[in-house]
Amino acid sequence: MGDSSGSGSGSGSVSVDVERISFGGKEHQVRTRCGSLSVAIYGDEDKPALITYPDIALNHMSCFQGLLFCPEVASLLLHNFCIYHINPQGHELGAAPIPSDVPVPSVEDLADQVADVLDFFGYSFAS
Repeated sequence: MGDSSGSGSGSGSVSVDVERISFGGKEHQVRTRCGSLSVAIYGDEDKPALITYPDIALNHMSCFQGLLFCPEVASLLLHNFCIYHINPQGHELGAAPIPSDVPVPSVEDLADQVADVLDFFGYSFAS
């Protein structure tokens, strides 16, 4: 994969112990000003937070699995961060379809949800 001879050529290699990568996360239900949502946490909660929010109509698995199931990337991310995947209401794994009469949240509502999640886990949010 890279030059591990120490020649200083600028290329390097990454050693990954795939056996030690944990893809099992902890699920939390967090009440926000706009309702309850699911947050999946991967990694050591004492490490700096990396917050993700999926694209429209996706959840954390459908949006980020390509990135996180790459062993090299997962190893580097989980070594350095605790990943908090915020799943919007109705987008969590196994969620029922959202009824058509439920109002679509505004961008401000979505931002408030992220702020509420950060507050729930003890992170400050500067507004």
